[in-house]
Amino acid sequence: MKLTVVGGGSTYTPELIDGFARLRDTLPVRELVLVDPAADRLDLVGGLARRIFARQGHDGRIVTTSDLDAAVDGADAVLLQLRVGGQAARQQDETWPLECGCVGQETTGAGGLAKALRTVPVVLDIAERVRRANPDAWIIDFTNPVGIVTRALLRAGHRAVGLCNVAIGLQRKFAGLLGVAPADVHLDHVGLNHLTWETAVRLGGPEGADVLPRLLAEHGDAVAAGLRLPRPLLDRLGAVPSYYLRYYYAHDEVVGELRTKPSRAAEVAEMERQLLRMYADPALDEKPALLAERGGAYYSEAAVDLAAALLGGAGSPYQVVNTFNRGTLPFLPDDAVIEVPAAVGGKGAAPLPVADVDPLYAGLMANVTAYEDLALDAALRGGRDRVFRALLAHPLVGQYGYAEQLTDLLVAHNREHLAWA
Repeated sequence: MKLTVVGGGSTYTPELIDGFARLRDTLPVRELVLVDPAADRLDLVGGLARRIFARQGHDGRIVTTSDLDAAVDGADAVLLQLRVGGQAARQQDETWPLECGCVGQETTGAGGLAKALRTVPVVLDIAERVRRANPDAWIIDFTNPVGIVTRALLRAGHRAVGLCNVAIGLQRKFAGLLGVAPADVHLDHVGLNHLTWETAVRLGGPEGADVLPRLLAEHGDAVAAGLRLPRPLLDRLGAVPSYYLRYYYAHDEVVGELRTKPSRAAEVAEMERQLLRMYADPALDEKPALLAERGGAYYSEAAVDLAAALLGGAGSPYQVVNTFNRGTLPFLPDDAVIEVPAAVGGKGAAPLPVADVDPLYAGLMANVTAYEDLALDAALRGGRDRVFRALLAHPLVGQYGYAEQLTDLLVAHNREHLAWA
């Protein structure tokens, strides 16, 4: 089969390549195309990718190109991991919201909206070109904000599934704490992308016994430390929120921290410079240890599993993905994109039934879903007023004065990426 990675020049790509090489029995890739407009980065990443394949005895062909249409021609699946504006835009997303006392983050709040506005039109153009090249191809979206981007793709009729590494990361962490194999841990994972809770942790299968109370009793301190949330909060919730919920549950504390330390974007930019120097070494034929600090842990395993299931291979039949709600959560519209366990196969992803959701979580999901609807409208049709409405609806903004200031800042910092500005 042929797979194409859009954004193949990313410094993260060797993690994905390592997964393709190790898990070739699950996903037998014969041709892997890395496409990226940054030719210098693509050459370095492509060279390392070929060396990783060779070291691990994978005989698949790796092609690098800046020609998107050639890259997606005949592809069975296309993985999207692009960043419009690069790390420079991310640096802005993480800093200018702080001027208004709001969280600066690349996937949520005002910064997340800016990223969505830059990204959605580009992704939809790519998707149309994929559809023209092969209408049966699957699009796997790892591009943030995954929920909004996936919603745009699905609304436009594309064969798309969104993917995030939060669930697989928690699955692996819980398995380690419980001393069991990751495959034996099944999560009752519910919410929206980057707004999720683990309401049960089951051993042995989706219907297995819930060991979440035991996990919190025996390992609650370790779980809380990883989330940077207080242990008593987890005990009161009786659930494990994703680490992104800290932006909501400890907003002012996070803003104070962000104002006094270098941005994550600055850290990643420096890390990328170091990684590219490493990738240039012709003796390097495995992913360097530094790559683990880049983020996106276990994405390669999740991506392989999802692609294999969609393409009729050996992928797991049940996976946590982003897809249309379709009545799964009755308090959300059918076309909302939710992140839940789903049955995955050649026809796509069908959400599994979800237990009644605590109003504490359902209310926030409904609020953020309304924001995402307004954000997608702004991304598709543009206009300062639509940006303002989306910001006013976001629970991390919510006040008209902040929404006015943030709208001006967003447009000023993103004018080159907004066709209507």
